[in-house]
Amino acid sequence: MLLCFGQIIGQSWRRTRPVASAPAACFISEGEVLPHTQIIGNVRSICHVTQPGAAVTLRPLREVMTSLQPCISMQMQNRMFSSDSGDLVEAVVPFMGESISDGTLATFLKKPGDRVEIDEPIAQVETDKVTIDVASPEAGIIQEFVAKEGDTVEPGTKVAIISKSAEGAAAPSKPASEDGVSKPPPTAEKVEEKPKPKVETTPVVEKPKPASTPPPPKTSASEPQLPPKDRERRVPMTRLRKRVATRLKDSQNTFALLTTFNEVDMTNLMKLRSEYKDAFVEKHGVKLGLMSGFIKAAVSGLQNQPIINAVIDGDDIIYRDYIDISIAVGTPKGLVVPVIRNAEKMNFAEIEKEINTLAKKANNGTISIDEMAGGSFTISNGGVYGSLLSTPIINPPQSAILGMHSIVSRPMVVGGSIVPRPMMYIALTYDHRLIDGREAVFFLRRIKDVVEDPRRLLLDI
Repeated sequence: MLLCFGQIIGQSWRRTRPVASAPAACFISEGEVLPHTQIIGNVRSICHVTQPGAAVTLRPLREVMTSLQPCISMQMQNRMFSSDSGDLVEAVVPFMGESISDGTLATFLKKPGDRVEIDEPIAQVETDKVTIDVASPEAGIIQEFVAKEGDTVEPGTKVAIISKSAEGAAAPSKPASEDGVSKPPPTAEKVEEKPKPKVETTPVVEKPKPASTPPPPKTSASEPQLPPKDRERRVPMTRLRKRVATRLKDSQNTFALLTTFNEVDMTNLMKLRSEYKDAFVEKHGVKLGLMSGFIKAAVSGLQNQPIINAVIDGDDIIYRDYIDISIAVGTPKGLVVPVIRNAEKMNFAEIEKEINTLAKKANNGTISIDEMAGGSFTISNGGVYGSLLSTPIINPPQSAILGMHSIVSRPMVVGGSIVPRPMMYIALTYDHRLIDGREAVFFLRRIKDVVEDPRRLLLDI
């Protein structure tokens, strides 16, 4: 135990020495630092060290400070690892992005007592946009979880305590043994409680019998019979689902939504893909899909109708001289919308590669916030789920969204003859405050022309 000299013989020393007003610090056995304002000025050069049951001995301050260095380093080590022994480290929530202040601790990927490696994910935090992993800062064994699933956490929040050695894992085993000792009393209580439910079971069997008789009069009544509550489940919404719900409802409340439709003959685009799909894969290493054709058609339509690519900001209209296409991707956790940047500068192969990369990240939950930020126009392909027709909702702060649907063989009149053709309905939902019906129809007509005859892209007509 380290104490300042003036604290032990304060009264007698004050009689012979002047008292200084400068505050000082005294160290106690637990390593805490306590302020002490009544310290004698000349005590700066003299201190004493006391051990339990030992006499007081005077030592120079230089020797005392030398003996204090291990204590100071230990205190710094405690702050670093949050452990008195320096064996424990804390796993905290990482930085989640500039626009994200908090998230929900969705699930734990490990259990207390499991072995983890450096940077191995131990938990997942769900935000409004993405799911972020909480990684282990050191290799070791998980001693305990500080937070619980469903808690709202911020960057820097402690999630788990990890022991770098096996000794830290022995701590949770001790309360397990204590629980084992405390378990017998509850078992005895359970034995006493057993006869009670037996007595109650007999009336319970009798109650359902009269309960079966009321249904006939209920059915005769005009009031509808509601299903029992025990057949319902209440599950809290995820952060991503709540965010999507809020944005879509805000879109309905803010925009003057209007949808126009058209139909596209997919014969030529599908023929182009079937003829060149092998050569395309051999050269570019990626399959040729239909989405790249619609993105190129949308780029052409946005260049012909710049108002579709614009947005209202207060009393002004912002015209964008770039085209960032957002692709709606449905994942098991919810809807995400990654962005293809500068689509007007990309060819078919570059678009297909970017779509595959973003789609894999979205399904794996590894897509970043930057890859979903922005976007000037959205394409949603409900046809992959079999949707025949829909009215998509605008993704704010954009002004329009294109909806693709399933391809269905229908009888069409071609050259005076009725022939089966693969047809797709396309829909454009737009903000009628900014975009008139004329521009919307021209835009959708341009997409129809380019998809039905992709050679228009080469000739720019």
